[in-house]
Amino acid sequence: MATEEPKYVVNLKEGSAELRDYPAMVAAEVSVTGDRSDAASEGFKLLAGYIFGGNTKKQSIAMTAPVVQAASESEKIAMTAPVLQTGQQGSWNIRFLMPSSYTLDTLPKPNNPSVRLIPVPAAQMAVVQFSGLAREDDVVLQTSLLNAFISKHKLQALGKPALAQYSPPWTLWFMRRNEIMVAVAR
Repeated sequence: MATEEPKYVVNLKEGSAELRDYPAMVAAEVSVTGDRSDAASEGFKLLAGYIFGGNTKKQSIAMTAPVVQAASESEKIAMTAPVLQTGQQGSWNIRFLMPSSYTLDTLPKPNNPSVRLIPVPAAQMAVVQFSGLAREDDVVLQTSLLNAFISKHKLQALGKPALAQYSPPWTLWFMRRNEIMVAVAR
């Protein structure tokens, strides 16, 4: 069975970069601290607990892709984001998008108070796709390519870029699918 991914419309494609329109969605989100890798692992465990029955209905919720990680808005970061130095500690929001069949009203409430259910408004996103392990140097390079795409097309970033990872951990490194994405205004 295929893993559900958010549907979107591509408005512009240029190499590995795209400008996409996404519909409104619902996400489960946690905030965690640590370096990017440790925070992703901890956040994944907390969110997996929710979708594997850690909720008021003891209901399993299908896994979707991608898992999205962004530096928390309260964190002060110079230049580009997410945090781009290996080993740097930070505050991160880790997000699972919920299957499209759910709304905020139909999702069971999380048992863990650190898991928040949040609406994700419809948005236009600038995105750069890449493969591999999404190490810090990969994130730095792809974020710079995203920033160049945004600048070239006179777009305005409306927040911090996020790392979206689509592949399960057992996927061979060269087959992993990743994206750096940020909401934009024209």
